[in-house]
Amino acid sequence: MKEQSNINFERITQAIGYLKDNFKEQPNLEELAEKVHLSQFHFQKLFTDWAGVSPKKFLQYLSIEHAKKLLANTSSTLFDTALQTGLSGTGRLHDLFINIEGMTPGEYKNGGENLSINYSYATTPFGTILAASTVKGICHLAFADDQTNAFSVLKNKFPNAQFSQITDSFQAEALNVFINGTSADAIKLHLKGTPFQLKVWEALLNIPTGNLITYGSIAQLIGSPKASRAVGSAVGDNPVAYIIPCHRVIQSSGVMGNYHWGSNRKAAMIGWESAKADI
Repeated sequence: MKEQSNINFERITQAIGYLKDNFKEQPNLEELAEKVHLSQFHFQKLFTDWAGVSPKKFLQYLSIEHAKKLLANTSSTLFDTALQTGLSGTGRLHDLFINIEGMTPGEYKNGGENLSINYSYATTPFGTILAASTVKGICHLAFADDQTNAFSVLKNKFPNAQFSQITDSFQAEALNVFINGTSADAIKLHLKGTPFQLKVWEALLNIPTGNLITYGSIAQLIGSPKASRAVGSAVGDNPVAYIIPCHRVIQSSGVMGNYHWGSNRKAAMIGWESAKADI
């Protein structure tokens, strides 16, 4: 069994290396499966189990990271970027960015120049929080022990957006979760993330208040049982504190583990929710 696991690991390592070296050729599933001497069906399943995403998604991630680097160069046009990424034209580049980044390549290139973001600070039982929203919903919610630094983090995410310090209805609804203990189910979110991250964040939204879950259990829930590490990364990248309850995720050993906004704050949140659930 262990020997077979090692063979599978070597196959996936070989496939990932091939993808990294040849992503500009946009190799298809048949070509990749042939490289590691497996049927397309078995390669697809094996790769997804080990990497947490399908070969196609992995190729898309490689392609978009290369395209983003090219777009950071102001002299690189969308057409040039598409061709240098191995895509047939700007249409495919557009679809790739919409699918992975939730924005067009043009919007990415200008850093959210046409995006208007409202933001405000508020007091919660767990400290000051910075809430930010677009016309579509909450795009950022982070504890702000240092307000200047917290706002810098927000601006770095949307470097060319227009910011207004205004408390809007989306933020008010989000803050009501802390103030009145209302459900977070109806809160509208405007999230930017990879399909894998979005799957993890959606799974987090389904964890009931007062309950805890392990990284491995989330991996099982999203259909990628061997992707616990990738799940951990997605949990750590959660852009909306508390509303997307990444604080409810613990290690399989029962240890609470790290938390982006402090392990003591995580323990306080879990205790507060547990007490509320017992009432």
